[in-house]
Amino acid sequence: MSRAPRSAAARRSWGEDDSGCTILHVDMDAFFVSVELLDRPELRGKPVIVGGETRGVVAAASYEARRFGIHSAMPSARARMLCPELIALPGRHARYGEVSREVMSVLGEVTPELEQVSIDEAFLDVAGALRRLGSPTTIARGIRREIRTRVGVPASVGVAGTKHVAKLASTHAKPDGLLLVPLAATVEFLRSLPVGALWGVGEKSGEVLERHGIDTVAELADTPLPTLHRILGVAAGQRLHELAWGHDPRPVRRTREEKSIGTESTFARDITDRAELERVLLRQAHACAVRLRAARVLTGRVAIKVRHADFTTLSRSHTLTAPTDLAHDVYVAARDLLAEVPIPAAGIRLLGVRAERLTDGGEGVQPTLDEDPHLALAERAMDGVRARFGSRVLQPASLLDRDRRSTTASRSSDIS
Repeated sequence: MSRAPRSAAARRSWGEDDSGCTILHVDMDAFFVSVELLDRPELRGKPVIVGGETRGVVAAASYEARRFGIHSAMPSARARMLCPELIALPGRHARYGEVSREVMSVLGEVTPELEQVSIDEAFLDVAGALRRLGSPTTIARGIRREIRTRVGVPASVGVAGTKHVAKLASTHAKPDGLLLVPLAATVEFLRSLPVGALWGVGEKSGEVLERHGIDTVAELADTPLPTLHRILGVAAGQRLHELAWGHDPRPVRRTREEKSIGTESTFARDITDRAELERVLLRQAHACAVRLRAARVLTGRVAIKVRHADFTTLSRSHTLTAPTDLAHDVYVAARDLLAEVPIPAAGIRLLGVRAERLTDGGEGVQPTLDEDPHLALAERAMDGVRARFGSRVLQPASLLDRDRRSTTASRSSDIS
């Protein structure tokens, strides 16, 4: 019961009065698959899943695959039984992180009141942007247009007066849609939903409610509070009752301050060639530096993570002479750290770079006496080109040919 179906009533228009509805929930549609189709447009319109190529579970499914009953977390063997023509692609988490950052960059241009809750969704409070950008629904339409134009993937947006209702609205706007729930229609909208739609109703609590004949939000809202307290406990019963009546005091909280920024790559084959590992470090250093500059922070320490074929894992770090946001500096420090690590005959299965000891970079970087100012100008110019034409259009020349033949499967680590 935690996965709420979308009723016809929930999908219909709830009015056009968006006054007071300053909370937006932006949710990317079938995000992992959308990114894969961005890079492989020949697969559009076909049943595609990410994950479970040979075993395991489905991580994401295209809407064409969903028509066969396939969904995320389904065993891949079951998915293939439902659709023999299914196309399964391996996950590329570094690429998904890259596109996610492009999407969040678009959202960050709307308002700093941005709360990223996962790789493919975020809340915005646009109250401070109304005078500059127009009404909440105008802003929502602009967000969808900008993400589609600049990033190339679809997004659904829910507009409401609270985070809870905005998230429900974006769910019912899918795929690739927009749904406004006016303040005056909030309770009516909620009452049209199954009780499993409420935040906090999981499998166990859903079964408890079902045993007591509570299947819809309307039935829960009409249940006396003492009864809910007895069934679910005081805290849970009170919270669900308030949500059922549209009360959700949670504010949009800005994404937590970054303590470190990093990325790591797990290789499809173990690597023994040091030059190849250094090329991986170069790519990772640029990925870290782009995120440092986007967050307007500097790193004072660079660390690397090395995992051997036998899963032995080593970490090394180096404190820089001056904070930086340049890939050149991150790469040199990481390369020197790697030079101190022996490469076993069986090879390396994972390599990562992390920028630590972050400080505010808002006032710029104090150059050292031997620093080449052209490096900073070049990297910032690359940022501008990538922002306008896409992150894959420009990269170091030493990586261009090899990236097309890359055999690595990378995943980008989360900010921590």
